[in-house]
Amino acid sequence: MVLMAIFLKKKPESLYEKVLNNLATAAMLLDKDLKIGYLNPASEMLFEMGRRKALGTPFQNLVSAPDSLINNMRLSFNTERQFSQHEVSIELGKKKTITVDCMMNPLMESNNISELLVEFVQIDGHLKLAQESRLVEQQNTSNTLLRGLSHEIKNPLGGLRGAAQLLEKQLLNNDLKEYTKVIIDEADRLKNLVNRMLSPSIPLKKKLFNIHEVVERVRALVKVQNKHINIHRDYDPSIPEIVADPEQLIQVLLNLACNSAEALDGQGDIVLRTRAMRQFTISKTRHKLVVAIEIIDNGPGVPEDIKDKIFFPMITGRVEGTGLGLSIAQSIVNHHGGLIDCISEPGHTVFQIFLPLEECGAE
Repeated sequence: MVLMAIFLKKKPESLYEKVLNNLATAAMLLDKDLKIGYLNPASEMLFEMGRRKALGTPFQNLVSAPDSLINNMRLSFNTERQFSQHEVSIELGKKKTITVDCMMNPLMESNNISELLVEFVQIDGHLKLAQESRLVEQQNTSNTLLRGLSHEIKNPLGGLRGAAQLLEKQLLNNDLKEYTKVIIDEADRLKNLVNRMLSPSIPLKKKLFNIHEVVERVRALVKVQNKHINIHRDYDPSIPEIVADPEQLIQVLLNLACNSAEALDGQGDIVLRTRAMRQFTISKTRHKLVVAIEIIDNGPGVPEDIKDKIFFPMITGRVEGTGLGLSIAQSIVNHHGGLIDCISEPGHTVFQIFLPLEECGAE
């Protein structure tokens, strides 16, 4: 940034504009009132604004930027100091938000600040990759934990159940046999719970099918149990048939849709949406074609304190929940080469399932 500032002061205006115009980084010059005196083509593309409209207009009048960014711009100008701000969310209209890193550098001329050079680097893609890597790491950790935990639990459970059965045969009092039955039943329940934790390790039974058959079956099941919830369809008919395990995908979708229904507490809206996405990256791997299945609800959202941990086992926002559903769902989708992601805020929660069609067998 310092070298850039020195270069800008020493070279003719036409030359530094030529340099900035060819930068891939978005750059603009602001005056003391934060009015735009110059912006390069990369800025026009990033902020979706034309040069003619932008020039002479205060930056904060063109986009919805946080007060902290505007204050830092003014502070940089007034204190003659460089500032940087990371992961700044800027709204472009009502339906689009970008995340950027911002660098501010005051340009000096005759010992006075003449302009403020501001550079923006869009980082949405980097954040998405980091989030996906974190989700995969969480799932790998969960799987390792569950495998070790199942071994440590199932062995003593087997001994406990066997001992209770032997004891039951020695008892003459039927009333006392009720207690051994409780022991046996609870041992079986815990064993089934452990098996549910490990269920994604069951081999996939793949076949060719239309993903909307699975989505429609889940929609019908959820609708029967939640008659006052509106379930809307938004399907992409261009999605080709996939080769996958339909029963396991039903388990995933049913878990997510039931979670949405429970969050709505009997009243609200759920949208089931499908889309075909081309050249899409999952866990650092670029795929030619991906099917995205979204379960969207207008409930209260995922509690803030568990947002980053919802795919870990035993993490739940419901008192009666086991905390296994999302962990198992993530494992199943990972087994198909895909990923589940979640975006949530009060009034709008989206669970997104991404399945690479080439991994599932589509041409």
